[in-house]
Amino acid sequence: MSVKTALRVIEIIETYARERRALPLSELARLLGVPVSSCLALIRTLSDLGYLYETGRRQGYYPTGRLLAMAQRIARADPVLDRVYASLLELRDATQETVVFGKLGSDGRVVYLDVLDSPHTIRYAPVAGEFRDLHANSLGKALLSVLEPDARHALLARRPLVRHNERTLVTPEAVDADLELSRRRGWFMNLGESIPDVCAIAWPVTLSGEVYAISVGGPVYRIEPQQQEYARILRAACTALEQRG
Repeated sequence: MSVKTALRVIEIIETYARERRALPLSELARLLGVPVSSCLALIRTLSDLGYLYETGRRQGYYPTGRLLAMAQRIARADPVLDRVYASLLELRDATQETVVFGKLGSDGRVVYLDVLDSPHTIRYAPVAGEFRDLHANSLGKALLSVLEPDARHALLARRPLVRHNERTLVTPEAVDADLELSRRRGWFMNLGESIPDVCAIAWPVTLSGEVYAISVGGPVYRIEPQQQEYARILRAACTALEQRG
C-alpha cells in the first residue's frame, strides 16, 4: 500500500505540472483514475503538510511554493550535478542549443539527469527525469559505445528495439555499425531517429568511475550543419570534466 500511495503522490505532482491550473477534487480524481474518497485522503494529507492549498471554496487545490523550495534544496546538493553544471552551462551558451546530461538507468534506458534549455523559441525541450531508448538516442549510443560487445548486446536484448520511424536502427547489427562509424567520426548522433526533425550529438564522460554522457540537441536544420564544430566543443568539455576528476 505504501508503494501505491507514493506512486499516487507522484502522479498528483505530474498532473499539476501537466494541467497547470487549480483542480477541484472531483476533476483531480478523474484525471488520476481513482475514487474521490481515496483522492480526498491524499489531498488532505498534502494540504496538512503544506504542499497544497485550496485556492477558494470549491475552486480547487493547487501546489504551494513548498514543493519548489524542497526540489531546489535537493538539486543544489546533488553531488554529481554540482560538479558538471558549470560545464553544461558553458556548453549551452556556446552552442545556444539544449544540453542534456544523462546516464544508463537500471531498466536499460537512458535517464535524463539534467536539461539546460536552448534560448531559441524553436528548440528541443525534454525534461529531467525522462527516459529514452538506448538505440534511438544520441546519449544512449554514447553510453553503449563504452561497453564490451557482449555486454552491449545483452543490454540491447533486454528491451525491444522499437521502430519510432523509418530512420530508427532496429537490429543490434545496425547499432554496432552506427557506433563504429561514430567512433571514427568523433561523435554519436541521433538524426531524427526518435523524434522527427530533432537532431542531437553526444559524447561519453567518466566521472569517479561512473559513465555518463552529454548531448547537444535541437532542430535538424540547426544542428546538422554545425555538428562537427559542436562535437569539438562537446569533446573538449567532456575531457576537461574528466581531467578535473
